Amino acid sequence: MDNKVSTGEHSLQQMGLDEISNKILDLNKWREIFSFHGLETSNGIYQKYQDNHKSDDDNEDGVGTSQSTNIKKQEQFLSSIPYSIPKPLIVSSNLGGQPVSLEMAMGLRKMLFGNALQVFSYEWKKSYFKFHEAYSDLSYALEVDKGAAKAILMAVQVNIIKYFLFIRNNKKNIHLQSLYEISQKDQEKGLAAAVADILWTAGENQTATICLVTTDTYFPSSRDYKVDNFTERLQLFEFFEKEAAQKFIFDHIQCFKGEGSHGVILFLYSLLLSRTLERLQKDLDITTSHLLQFSLGNFICRQAILNIILTGQASPHVFNGFQKCNSEGGVQKLLHGVLTRSDVGYLHWSKEEVEHYRIPQVGSMLKTPKLPIWLCNINGTYSVLFSTNRLLLSDWKMEHIFDLYFYNGQPSQKKTIHLTIDTHSHHWEENHCEEESDPEKRFPSVEMAIRTKWAGAAINWNGTAPFF
Repeated sequence: MDNKVSTGEHSLQQMGLDEISNKILDLNKWREIFSFHGLETSNGIYQKYQDNHKSDDDNEDGVGTSQSTNIKKQEQFLSSIPYSIPKPLIVSSNLGGQPVSLEMAMGLRKMLFGNALQVFSYEWKKSYFKFHEAYSDLSYALEVDKGAAKAILMAVQVNIIKYFLFIRNNKKNIHLQSLYEISQKDQEKGLAAAVADILWTAGENQTATICLVTTDTYFPSSRDYKVDNFTERLQLFEFFEKEAAQKFIFDHIQCFKGEGSHGVILFLYSLLLSRTLERLQKDLDITTSHLLQFSLGNFICRQAILNIILTGQASPHVFNGFQKCNSEGGVQKLLHGVLTRSDVGYLHWSKEEVEHYRIPQVGSMLKTPKLPIWLCNINGTYSVLFSTNRLLLSDWKMEHIFDLYFYNGQPSQKKTIHLTIDTHSHHWEENHCEEESDPEKRFPSVEMAIRTKWAGAAINWNGTAPFF
């Protein structure tokens, strides 16, 4: 009996040792993967993070500690993680670009954060342009994680759809099926074309500036500037022909779509430098001094960044033209809205803002773009709405009954949502059950966003359960 017990205990111990050994092997495999990509973090930093959490847990009575303080500590830790760029995504310092200067880097930081000591968080650093699988129902679409960079990714997505539907062919009405037949090379061409078009428009159709990371560092840290081992290694490449800029981006597309590339930040830097810091200052008004806003532990995009991507100008507001505003001392100041009708548009709906009577009124310049594609901000989450009919907004008769397609970037969405819009019946409220207690089910926010453009429209989800 004793022998059986000891044998059983020995067997359990051996199983435990085997399990531990397997976990150690798994950890070593991951360490090798992270080391290969240049993403390894030091044990010292991780231990410091755990020590911080331990001290926070010891203060459960709340003395000197708050949830917002913990968020800031986590943000500071994540910002300090070395997130190196894999060698294949770094270009040679001899490629011929202009090395970034300390003055230029400080100008970028101040335009984004309001100071030169703030650096991008880990969440921003790991964001890049990644498509869904080629030849799939979402082969035209970027994969988008939750986070501060989602707004930029979805705004670029609008321009990618513009390329696939209306730039690479001249048909008036494209079948949705064409978006499912996109190869990996087509995806890369679409991203390069979209980025080049955005930068060229920001440069007022005269120039585009593209930033890439090189092997060299061009200036050290200073009292007024905090290094991030990324911005200090930039070279700037200026182009005076849109086609040349597009080819250059395509030739270096991995610098934007490769994992670890900091692709979204590179695009953002390129966007600001294409617009130029001088023009950006003129675009902004008294309501917006810099382009990123701190919220819930991270920096999120202000409207001005989205407007540069959509229109080429960093207008802080979505109304048409200018509006007068009384500032301190009774002096009237001008608020800057959208001045011209752009190729792509913007719709906004927020249940909370409606309830508090502070929803921004989007002007016709953005509501009625030249092409039927809209970036949508729905309850603070970004998505895309589009039609495959190029002429939808050029003939009012086409706006009686028509189809729209919806992509929200959520991992749960596996196919493009097909909506049918009927602006002729004006009985949309009758189609909703009055006994339904959930307001979101009675009046889905996606539908309410569409009705900011087509008031009173009835919307058929064609078999898909309404969401949002």
